[in-house]
Amino acid sequence: MIKNPINRRQFLASSAALPLIPAGIQAKAENPINSPSAGIDTDIDIDRVASNPYIQNLRNVAMNILKPSKKDYEHGMELHRNSLVIEGYGFSPYSAINGDEIRKLIDEGGTSTELGIKIEDQQRTNCIIDMNERKQFIKAWKAAGINCVFQNAGEESNNITTLLQRLSNFTFLTDMLPNFLPKAVTPNDIEKAGKDNSHCLYFSGNGVPMPDKLKYTDEALLYIRLFFQLGIRMMHLTYNRRNMIGDGCGESSNAGLSDFGRLVVKEMNRVGVIIDVAHSGFNTSLEAAQISDKPIVASHSACHALHPHYRCKPDNVIKAIVDKGGLMGICAIPRFLGGTGDITAMLDHIDYMVKKFGSDHVSIATDLGYHSPNADKEESKLPLNWKLRSRTRWEALWPPFDYVEKPHMRQSTAWTNRPLFTVGLVQRGYSDQDIEKILGLNVLRVAKAVFPKELL
Repeated sequence: MIKNPINRRQFLASSAALPLIPAGIQAKAENPINSPSAGIDTDIDIDRVASNPYIQNLRNVAMNILKPSKKDYEHGMELHRNSLVIEGYGFSPYSAINGDEIRKLIDEGGTSTELGIKIEDQQRTNCIIDMNERKQFIKAWKAAGINCVFQNAGEESNNITTLLQRLSNFTFLTDMLPNFLPKAVTPNDIEKAGKDNSHCLYFSGNGVPMPDKLKYTDEALLYIRLFFQLGIRMMHLTYNRRNMIGDGCGESSNAGLSDFGRLVVKEMNRVGVIIDVAHSGFNTSLEAAQISDKPIVASHSACHALHPHYRCKPDNVIKAIVDKGGLMGICAIPRFLGGTGDITAMLDHIDYMVKKFGSDHVSIATDLGYHSPNADKEESKLPLNWKLRSRTRWEALWPPFDYVEKPHMRQSTAWTNRPLFTVGLVQRGYSDQDIEKILGLNVLRVAKAVFPKELL
């Protein structure tokens, strides 16, 4: 789906005067909460980032690696500007915390749980009330040229309370900034964001919600629909470790789906939730693809054939996903990509997917977020020893894997560098049609295939 290039150019030309507010809602832009750009100079787009040195420095890292010709650069930027761009799994930009408020909570003896909830809340939602953070938030979106993020809106857990905490942050964010970043309820809302040159979040959860005490199978499955009603459209079956559904990618046993897990797959199919096996073990991923009636995804992974990390997927698993019409999103985590670990390595994994499985079954899902340049200043207000040592949490119990990351790797694939991914694909000779699929159309196709037809 190509955006109307005339509308897009008109939109960018008028952005300095009325940034990111579509003409149809100008009259509603008086309330600063409902008008994300009120009183803020957000004159920046995917081409013009020089006004923000922080974003420009990240852009320079990638440019020095790619070294595109003027022709490839201009074509890639124009194609990116006129295409539907979806982050297949990732994060809306992070805001800086309020250092004074967090310092006060520390001084008052706030518990680690209180601090964790407060900090995450501020990182997700400070852009609503802090005009400086809102400015950074909007500029990051504009520089990235992304229409929709499949947003991690549920922490890595099966615990209902834990999942609700992060979901509440993003529900609040989209409720308070409806003119700039609404919640996409259906895939049609994503498609509309592409046509309108606007933005939205499509909620994903990093776990299938289950009651703490599993007594009745049917009762345990009820929460899948409940969270669908709350807006969650994609769920991880497992997150690294084993749960009641199956083995995660960090389990050496690689046992696959449990009997209960097979019921979960069928219930997710019935309700219309996308099955995500990005953090699932090889056999769990394979069996989920084999028994699912609808396309599934490994939303943010990479190719095991290029780099044998347990978060990557081997060819037989990828083929099973592809055979069901699903896709794999290539992430931008250096230790998962291997090799140079930078934008070149990410493009290498996309190349492998296209050559081996076709351009219809690959997307980009960086699993990275943009952090406000004000973050360091605010965190410097906190006591030096404020972060207490803690045990490794269950979900983050990674097996050892030797790979040394270097700063330039993640800098080259920074969230705001997303247009340069398109430039890189142009450099490698991809057709515009194939690039459009990789940028967003493949993800949109899967979202439509899984979503209940009666609700579209």
